[in-house]
Amino acid sequence: MRGRVVVGLVGVLVAALLGVAQGIGTPAAGSPVAAGNWVNTWTAMPQLTEPGNMPPPPFTQDGLVMVDTTLRQTVRVTVGGPNLRLRFSNAFGGAALPITAATVALPAGDRAGVAAIEPGTARPVTFNGRAATTVPVGAQVVSDPLAFPVAPRTNLTVTVYLLAGQASNDITSHPGSRTTSHLLAGNHVDAADLPGATPTDHWYFLSGVEVLAARGTDGVVVLGDSLSDGRGSTTNGNDRWPDQFADRVRHVAVLNQAAGGNRVLNDGLGPNALARFDRDVLAQSGAEWLIVFEGVNDIGTAAATPEAQRQVAADLVAAYEQFVVRAHAQGIEVFGATLLPFGGNTGYDDPAGHREAARQAVNHWIRTSREFDAVIDFDRAVRDPAAPRRLLPAYDTGDHLHLNPAGYRALANAVPARLFR
Repeated sequence: MRGRVVVGLVGVLVAALLGVAQGIGTPAAGSPVAAGNWVNTWTAMPQLTEPGNMPPPPFTQDGLVMVDTTLRQTVRVTVGGPNLRLRFSNAFGGAALPITAATVALPAGDRAGVAAIEPGTARPVTFNGRAATTVPVGAQVVSDPLAFPVAPRTNLTVTVYLLAGQASNDITSHPGSRTTSHLLAGNHVDAADLPGATPTDHWYFLSGVEVLAARGTDGVVVLGDSLSDGRGSTTNGNDRWPDQFADRVRHVAVLNQAAGGNRVLNDGLGPNALARFDRDVLAQSGAEWLIVFEGVNDIGTAAATPEAQRQVAADLVAAYEQFVVRAHAQGIEVFGATLLPFGGNTGYDDPAGHREAARQAVNHWIRTSREFDAVIDFDRAVRDPAAPRRLLPAYDTGDHLHLNPAGYRALANAVPARLFR
């Protein structure tokens, strides 16, 4: 037995030496040496890109996108750290995603949605020590750690170049970026600006930014729909409610995993929340808490009959219980947020009030079941006291479903900061 142990140890040592000799597992240039904890500081829920959200001409061709193209995007981090790494997703790609080169930089003036960067700040990103990588179909790739300090609640520029493009019209993106990205022919990953670039208000391929944060820094994941994705917020304003909440809890990473039109029970815009839960919640680095704020689209798209609405309410409750069980198994606390009123909305508000009855039933369960570790009463924060089936007019975008930036501020202020201490 002892001889086997010695042989095994020798084998391990030989393998390790061979790995070093071949450059396997060695730190990339600029990789961190600081101690800390990897935490996602920014995320975007990956989605299959709809035809209307594809890269604008000439960057989309038949069966090919972004050939010989530079893509520059800005994102706003929530917590900071001395080192970072990027996540690129090909979750919905119809072909492999070959990234030829990538850089990170500081955007000009710390502004979101700009094509210019602060001169001299661009740094190359590597993947297993190489400048290029290929993301397989359905997979994601995490970059090497890079010593690139980012401050909390600041913007970061990520630029990628695709020489060959992606050989499919099925690509991964986050259409509801509310942030302008820029496309330009040729390789300009280091360029201080992109004059003549084509703007587009979508994020493509980039699904996460991680930082090596101070020990004890944790993240809260927001599982939601357009009310968290920020419909009604300001393009390049970063005033969705998770953004404004991040300004309040400065020691917590806020990870927005929401998408407009998303549903809990059935696929809509993006896969249903039950299906995407492992990828979008459990797989996030440093996730310690979860806010579940989703379900209004399930109620609003179910038939306006008593039977259908009783069924969708019961199914939502069962789904919420599943979220709690699956999150608790990973040591994640779960907070349930009540659903907002939609009285007066043309598509969701039915004259007989069957959908409103389902919303009330779901909210009653959220408030009283004690299944969640805590309850966040968003309904109370933004409803009209004089007409509780409706949003407060000062918060309403006019469609009686979505909020303006002031309404999103009310949601951000309704989340008890004490939950995250």
